[in-house]
Amino acid sequence: MNNVRIDLTVKEFELLTLLSTHPEQVFSRSQLLNKVWDVDYYGDTTTVTVHIRRLREKIEANPSEPEYIKTVWGIGYKFEGREVT
Repeated sequence: MNNVRIDLTVKEFELLTLLSTHPEQVFSRSQLLNKVWDVDYYGDTTTVTVHIRRLREKIEANPSEPEYIKTVWGIGYKFEGREVT
């Protein structure tokens, strides 16, 4: 980011890759859990929320007002904005 290397966990990288390769597509927490964690999961999706928060802390200038990973209230998350550099 801004020519500075950012270390991501495997799941953070997979989450960012999925979102950024499908810009403007909204994914529910359950969809992200199933696609990134590759499990059929019907319980608590808090792990997705935590990973999104940690990812924002690493790639967003202001994680409280994200440019890239947007929350679509009541639905889930989407990637928008310019390419992450």
